[in-house]
Amino acid sequence: MIKSLHIENYALISRLDIRLHEGFSVITGETGAGKSIILGAIGLLKGQRADLKAIKSGEKRCVVEALFDVAQYGLTDFFERNDLDFDGSECIIRRELTASGKSRAFINDTPVTAALLKEIGDKLIDVHSQHQNLLLNTENFQINVLDIIAASHNLIDEYAGLYREWRRLQSALSKAIDESKRSHEDEDYWRFQFGQLSEASLSDPSEQAALEEESEMLEHAEEICSQFFEASQLLNGDNNESGNVITALRRAADCVASVADKFRDAEPLLERMQSSYIELKDIASEIESVSEQVEANPMRLQQVQDRLNTFYTLERKHNVDTIEQLIAIRDELDARLNAIDHSEELIDELRQKSEQARAKAVEKAQGLSAMRTAAAVKVEKLMVERLQSLGMPNVQFRIQVHSDYDRLSVNGADSVTFLFSANKNGALQDVAKVASGGEVARVMLSIKSLIADAVKLPTIIFDEIDTGVSGKIAEKMAEIMKSMGANGRQVVSITHLPQIAALGSHHYRVYKDEDGDTATSNICELKTDQRVDEIAHMLSGSSITDAAIANAKELLFK
Repeated sequence: MIKSLHIENYALISRLDIRLHEGFSVITGETGAGKSIILGAIGLLKGQRADLKAIKSGEKRCVVEALFDVAQYGLTDFFERNDLDFDGSECIIRRELTASGKSRAFINDTPVTAALLKEIGDKLIDVHSQHQNLLLNTENFQINVLDIIAASHNLIDEYAGLYREWRRLQSALSKAIDESKRSHEDEDYWRFQFGQLSEASLSDPSEQAALEEESEMLEHAEEICSQFFEASQLLNGDNNESGNVITALRRAADCVASVADKFRDAEPLLERMQSSYIELKDIASEIESVSEQVEANPMRLQQVQDRLNTFYTLERKHNVDTIEQLIAIRDELDARLNAIDHSEELIDELRQKSEQARAKAVEKAQGLSAMRTAAAVKVEKLMVERLQSLGMPNVQFRIQVHSDYDRLSVNGADSVTFLFSANKNGALQDVAKVASGGEVARVMLSIKSLIADAVKLPTIIFDEIDTGVSGKIAEKMAEIMKSMGANGRQVVSITHLPQIAALGSHHYRVYKDEDGDTATSNICELKTDQRVDEIAHMLSGSSITDAAIANAKELLFK
């Protein structure tokens, strides 16, 4: 529950610090005094979207902070899962807005996302504003009420997992069918392309470079042979000894060797000449060997050029540059064609898996339907009891649960409708369509009280849920809210009705201070005598009469 609330520079609030209590509390004040502003500030703590216009005019930053007592609500797992400090008993939530547009949130002084703030906010506070009466129009709300009373959350989680898996398989099946249809339309073209690439017998990614090198050699074979022959003759020719490089080098080495024993510096020169002689002989031998390998071969040249033309044609067609890329395209086409050949098998497999997944989801949905049907009987009885105590002696309330297992949804197979009639013999109709404003308020309060009995929610705030009621009915509503505030729960009602205000264990008044053009909202907890005056004011208006004072005391102290 909220132990203390701090609001600074929010809307008309300059600074507000207030301590709140467990049990049933009420907040009163003139229309426009700032009650809705306080709710807006609490909404920020629940992760609601921040509006920079909420920052008090002329200020750079606004802050909303609350201290919660959460010792009894089993939130340790939340704090451990999100790596947040927690002493086991208290939690501080803070939200800051700046005029520059920044919004920051903190849990126990650790920065958190708005999503995480919303997650913990939903566990700590339930704010029932007047527009929430419209929830009676939504089927999800009605189903959720039954699920809460039935305590079916584990079964809902199991169903949700099966439902998601079924939908995933359905999507995969639909995609496989569509792809199969498109693939068959392109099959002939793909098979033609695959045939061309397969006929090319592509295997070695380096084949093209090797053939291009061989083609270059074959195209210039005669020139290569001629030049190698001349080089060989120059190095080792037999016809012209004076022009034979190797013979000349050998003779030169002999000359130097003849004087080596007489001239010490000749030794290194002789070694170099002998080494060069050996190297040149080896070069000459290799030139001769290579020249024998190179020969003009027009037939082989034509074969190489034909093979290269095959590569070039395919590369231009597929807009690539290498054999490796062509191989990749061929393999991809092969995979596509293989998928086409086995598409019916894949579709049959997915269809079978989808049907199995759906059968499992239907089984869980049937379990949900059974739990909801049982919960509906319980809710009907409890709602009639509560609504009768709220001035509807002849009320009829039924819950219609219709199950259609051919139309599964994220909530199961059920559609739920709350049927209502305030009259004994009246025709039951959708509650949201036939109930008056005051009747809707009583229905929603009754539903909230049922939920409160089933859920450990620390704080519940009602914003003028008493709209459309008065007198004894208002008093009965106050008694229900007071009972909801038992066992450590905190229930706060913002009200304009003295009958409700009088039953609060604690009473707060929101008021507005005006100084020239400046208005500031404030809140204070009232003492007993102040409560008498406030309730008398609610009874008689601006002029408090003795009768109003007496009536106020009667309401407070009876």
